[in-house]
Amino acid sequence: MTAISAHEDDIFRPALHYTAKNTWLNDPNGLVYHEGIYHLYYQNNPFGNVWGNVSWGHATSVDLVNWDEQPVAIACDAEEDIFSGSIVIDQYNTSGLGNGQTAPLVAMYTSAYKDSSARRGTQAQSLAWSSDGGYTWTKHHSNPVLDRNSADFRDPKVFRYDGPPGSYWVMVAVEANDHKVVIYSSDNLRDWHYLSSFGPANATGGVWECPDLFPLPLDGDEERTKWILTVNLNPGGPNGGSGGQYFVGHFDGVAFTSETTVTDGSSETAELDAYHWLDWGRDYYAAVSFNNAPDGRRLMVGWMNNWQYGAAIPTWPWRSSMSLVREMSLVTDQGQPRLSQQVADEYRNCGSMSVNTWSGLAIDEGMRHLHPGAPVEIIDVTFLPGSAEEFGLIIRGNGTDGTRIGIRPSENRIITDRTSSGNTEFHESFASIDTAPLRPARDGSYSLKIFVDHCSVEVFAQDGQVTMTGLIFPGPDSTCLSLYAKGGTATAPSLKVARLG
Repeated sequence: MTAISAHEDDIFRPALHYTAKNTWLNDPNGLVYHEGIYHLYYQNNPFGNVWGNVSWGHATSVDLVNWDEQPVAIACDAEEDIFSGSIVIDQYNTSGLGNGQTAPLVAMYTSAYKDSSARRGTQAQSLAWSSDGGYTWTKHHSNPVLDRNSADFRDPKVFRYDGPPGSYWVMVAVEANDHKVVIYSSDNLRDWHYLSSFGPANATGGVWECPDLFPLPLDGDEERTKWILTVNLNPGGPNGGSGGQYFVGHFDGVAFTSETTVTDGSSETAELDAYHWLDWGRDYYAAVSFNNAPDGRRLMVGWMNNWQYGAAIPTWPWRSSMSLVREMSLVTDQGQPRLSQQVADEYRNCGSMSVNTWSGLAIDEGMRHLHPGAPVEIIDVTFLPGSAEEFGLIIRGNGTDGTRIGIRPSENRIITDRTSSGNTEFHESFASIDTAPLRPARDGSYSLKIFVDHCSVEVFAQDGQVTMTGLIFPGPDSTCLSLYAKGGTATAPSLKVARLG
């Protein structure tokens, strides 16, 4: 959480999501766990609440829920903006940058060179290191350490690989306009050698950005570990604007091979439903995972906004927030490996809550108001379809309007409808009805876990196999929670609502 602002118009400041105090933020960078502290770095304009002066902001947490904003970590200068990247703990001082007492943290970031630089118009990978646990950083004198003489080579994610070919550092980055992930290796984090590339593949409706590559055991079986390659694209998401996709396959230390490539990369001739998406909503982008998370957990955070309208959202003095932290697992679904995403367990103890429960709720045609509600709620609900064409919940409502989260059983789809969610007029692209494929469980039921905050809703359906994230900007009195059905009836066998005090 972030400290509550004293600004009287700051009604959308999240209670559960990280925001900067009074500046702009976008992509999460350099996510790392070190000596009991989670470090969240991010793209930040230290001087305003619109994109620009791109530097690395910094926040820390001991529990993933409560975050403390720190001073700017790596600042832009007259020659370069500091674009996205990652951080590793150089435990054995392979870089030679340690002080002999503590392992250095080493950041790899994209230098986006300005007109005043001799490298103007290009992007290359640079290095910085920290000897005080990630609070102050020194740029390397030999930057950039990897240059392809490209205008769109960016977003390095670095990790330590140990396998049959050996033990070394691996970097995945992108050639954004070519829809390619490029893979490099290094023994010392300073000298990099090309290994392979992947792509174009599946969705290519926009530039590729912010890749990640990591292993996960299939169905919890370490003997069946597979590798996940994530890559974000803008535009070209499943419901318009920004989005993130993933591939499941094999990484042998040199090349990634996908088992889930659907097409040769022609988005115009393939259905977006066939691709694997990190999130089907419009407001989950640039997601990357923490390095060195404890207990082998794969924890991921995304930017909760969309480049279509990100600079216009009606918040003040801050603009943009991060998603909740998600824990990733890999499960078998209809014979295919798919990601399952759950909000990190730490959010179960995120503050004082009052809880209401209902059982066996009949949902007739129309709306059924349950209680006045609250701006911040965690909702667990199970539905059983009846004769209704569509049924579900209306959150942050005012009795007539609100954000609709519904199931259309005959179409095997879930929807989030924010066309009447409050303030939707600040940008022509904001009001939307977004959909995703969703099948019932074996018993015909649908289960949803929904996190509602002051300006957002994150939906985790069918045990996190489908997620949808969206911004909303309701009025301060729009707190009602309702059930609804269209064209018939349905049932909610169980409903639990926890309201944050």
